[in-house]
Amino acid sequence: MLLVVSGFFSMAETSMMALNRFRLKHLVRLGHSGAKLAAALIARTDRLLGVILLCNNLVNSAAAVLVGVITVRLFGDNEWALGLGTAGVTFLILVFSEITPKVIGATYPEKIALRLVYVLGPLLRILYPIVWFVNLFVSALLRVLRVKPEAGAEMQRLSQEELRSLVLEHSHLVPRKHQSILVNLFDLESITVEDVMTPRAQIEAIDIDAPEEEIVEKLTTSYHTRVPVYRGELNDVVGILHLRRALALLREGGELDKEALLANLADPYFVPADTPVFTQLQFFQENRQRVAMVVDEWGEVHGLVTLEDIVEEFVGEFTTTAPLRASGYAWDPQGTALVEGATPLRELNRKLGLALPLEGPKTLNGLIVEYLQDIPEAGVSVKIAGVPMEIVQTQDRVVKTVRLFRPAAAAAAA
Repeated sequence: MLLVVSGFFSMAETSMMALNRFRLKHLVRLGHSGAKLAAALIARTDRLLGVILLCNNLVNSAAAVLVGVITVRLFGDNEWALGLGTAGVTFLILVFSEITPKVIGATYPEKIALRLVYVLGPLLRILYPIVWFVNLFVSALLRVLRVKPEAGAEMQRLSQEELRSLVLEHSHLVPRKHQSILVNLFDLESITVEDVMTPRAQIEAIDIDAPEEEIVEKLTTSYHTRVPVYRGELNDVVGILHLRRALALLREGGELDKEALLANLADPYFVPADTPVFTQLQFFQENRQRVAMVVDEWGEVHGLVTLEDIVEEFVGEFTTTAPLRASGYAWDPQGTALVEGATPLRELNRKLGLALPLEGPKTLNGLIVEYLQDIPEAGVSVKIAGVPMEIVQTQDRVVKTVRLFRPAAAAAAA
């Protein structure tokens, strides 16, 4: 009986300590009565362990004394008999009262703990004076050792990286698409608008000083609903034009009226290049904006970021009427991909499964130029982050086209 009672308290100790705290909080919010009792007990770990260990050690000591009494009565005051009795009771306690119950408690902590609390709670109330007295000495010893029990609660809070690992490790419980969105959300604080923006060289914009025929052609062939309008050069952005308004003006007058076009421009919205993506998402929401011009530390236009660019960072690309630039965003049967030098590295990593460094340059052209410390000529090959690549075309001091080779295919060929 003593071994069974000892096993009960051993199982209770392990199951209560192994109980998932976050799962417990969820059950408390659902109104689970056992979870509420368990949460109340765990909130004061010193009292909980005090009552469990008090009873456990009392029962184990009683078992050892009982074995000693039985041994003396059966074999007399024999040292060998007492030694064997001590070894025997130690073995029984380890197997039946410690290891086996604790393994069971650690295996099914929730099922066991939420039932045992109905015994531990009343027992704690009955034995509270004894537990309180014992804990006086425990508290004094902890102060001498400079141990703060409340620090353990702080350590149980999960960091962002720990949450990320939790999502990845429990992928069998979360649909793949949901898992991808959750993992991407953790990156929003660490990436900036510079990582997701459309580079300056790829911005589709309208020069208000250009001939009317050229402006009309750009308006009628644009793939975007909002287009920046500048005067003379891109650093002098005068506003953002909604294509629907421009087409309405053309339909009404038949000819383009630049003054009417300027009157229908929305004020341009500028953001620093190092703005975190999540912060920019909040700015878009607060300012009711969808397009922002990205400027560097000197105030020059560095690129353009849209609400869709940010949304795609965590939900992936969605259907768009823009022309697909992704002719090289998939490996061909030979294990190669032809991409533009202006392609953002994050996009290449995501679509081609690469691990190109993101700490420095943001585009493939910038990465190659920084690596070589020079503007390479066509035909030059280089290997960066394990990815072999060949310069196919350079123009105007930039790398225009690059052929990438799948790392696995290259390794197999070698």
